Amino acid sequence: MKSYPIILVILFSLCVFSCKDNLTDIGTGIQPISDRIQIATDTFHLMSENVTVSSIISKPDSFLLGTYSNSKFGSTYAEILAQLNCPVGFIFPPTAVADSASIVLGFYTSFGYKKSPMRVNIYEMNKKTFDYSGIYHTDINPTEYVDKSSSNFLSSRIFKADDAKTLKSDSNSIKFPLSAEFVQRFFKNTDFSSTANFLNDFKGLYITTDYGSASLLNVSSIYIDYYYHHTYQATKINGGDSLVTVNTFKVFIANPEVRQVNRIVHPDQATVPVPDAGVNYIASPSAWDTRVGIPLNKIQQRINDSIQSKRPNLNSAVIKVEATNIAVDTTKAPTTNYMLLIKESAYENFFKNNELPSDTCAILAAHKVSLVANTTDVYEDYYSFDCARLIANELKIAKTKKEAPADWLNMRLVPVQVAFNSSSAVTSVKQDNLMSAVSIRSAKNTDSPLRLKMIFSGF
Repeated sequence: MKSYPIILVILFSLCVFSCKDNLTDIGTGIQPISDRIQIATDTFHLMSENVTVSSIISKPDSFLLGTYSNSKFGSTYAEILAQLNCPVGFIFPPTAVADSASIVLGFYTSFGYKKSPMRVNIYEMNKKTFDYSGIYHTDINPTEYVDKSSSNFLSSRIFKADDAKTLKSDSNSIKFPLSAEFVQRFFKNTDFSSTANFLNDFKGLYITTDYGSASLLNVSSIYIDYYYHHTYQATKINGGDSLVTVNTFKVFIANPEVRQVNRIVHPDQATVPVPDAGVNYIASPSAWDTRVGIPLNKIQQRINDSIQSKRPNLNSAVIKVEATNIAVDTTKAPTTNYMLLIKESAYENFFKNNELPSDTCAILAAHKVSLVANTTDVYEDYYSFDCARLIANELKIAKTKKEAPADWLNMRLVPVQVAFNSSSAVTSVKQDNLMSAVSIRSAKNTDSPLRLKMIFSGF
């Protein structure tokens, strides 16, 4: 009699498992009620390997600028090509006189050593500009857009990140004065009647560095402050006229209505020491992904052997990606916040078409920290992916085609930036263009190899 409660709990659990969305059904068919419910668990070892990333699609909300060298992940060199927008239809008053102008780089944070000097040089793009609807990658070739001749040179400064002037409590800026020649040329030769005409006359800015190796700015805004004054006749209250001078300015800003590209290269990536077989790397921007192989055919065979049923159901299939060697040094890349596990065959189109996560293609996970069971002060960092719907869908596709499942389903672990709406729903997923990194335990790790834990049942 004492065993009844346990039996009831097991039967209730099986009912819960069987009520999951039918995407986790691996086959189809209706079984007689008399058939015995079966349940099984299993663990599968995975395949994993490092993948160097040469470039990603550049869709930056903010930009890296500068150089930072890391002995583990290699060097990151970043520069910016940016169109500026104009106040469409603006006309200078008839009495306007151009005074001065400066380029302003605003940034919220910097990465690396704030007291390390860097030199930033700014050129005017003179060869061609961007197509607003075009797709541009971080390995863009700047020589297609600008030649670094003296005639296109605009301004330069050597500074440290902590030299920045505070604009607000959470924002800093560095100003780059522009020459009188530029001020007059911009005043006389620039057409503001449309964005297209403006970009034909002023194609954009190329912002680069040639000094410093320990600091990156996280640039949040780029704009030109253009100052001028004009006069007009004003009637006095007691009669007569007076000449009034108005000092004012216009802002030409890099915003979402025009295009910007963050060029990011890793010049010594090919010489970065190969990581130990026990770990894999995931690092941004455009540095390292990890390829993960799921043994589909072996999973199907194991289900067939364990569940003698025409209607097996995959209830849970969890990959726990365990982080290791988490950095506490703030000068090292921060731990990746969000990671996407995506089918390698869907990788390119997913980011190109601004797709959202789907349980049958791309699964999103956040970095988590939790207390290790049976300890009081030992914590683990990890990312958890439930692949039940994805695996079930792949097995269904193979069954429909009357083919054996592939030996390996190749997936990629990709560092991403995620945006949410007010309801906490995901609204966008982009490849991470900021500094982040994490080492994970690989499939060959001797302590805790990368693996898939499954629960499946049959009716």
